[in-house]
Amino acid sequence: MREVALPPEALALATLARVDYTDSFRLELPRVRKLTGEEWARAILEDAPPSTRTMLRRGWFALGVRLGSPEDERLVLGWPVRRRTSEFALLATSSRLGMEAEVLLKREREALLVATLMQLKNPIARAVWTRFSPQHRRVVRHLLREAGRRACNEP
Repeated sequence: MREVALPPEALALATLARVDYTDSFRLELPRVRKLTGEEWARAILEDAPPSTRTMLRRGWFALGVRLGSPEDERLVLGWPVRRRTSEFALLATSSRLGMEAEVLLKREREALLVATLMQLKNPIARAVWTRFSPQHRRVVRHLLREAGRRACNEP
């Protein structure tokens, strides 16, 4: 798993009016094509240990992220799915602080690309995200490593 530049074809899947922040990670797995983009989103977020899911929800709450119920099967741990195909899923929500966020999970040949794209609508949103983004990237790395371990241990 490594942080990579966001490929232009992945950026083209975003629906934000403007993209002010991106990060992207590539998780190399030979069996990545066994799951759809949405199934990967669920494997990464919903199959995480309960303590991790609780930590994620608390962090999102602190950022004012608007989420639905984690029990709603139409959502991925509370995140609405804005777009989906067998190749990718685009989760999307907004924050009361003035952030619009999308998380892209896109299957590649032997890797999964996971990208965060954000529109920061005001100085408060920019300041909060500047301070929070290093922690966000650490959490994403952890989630992907753990999901990769779980995927490698499956028959």
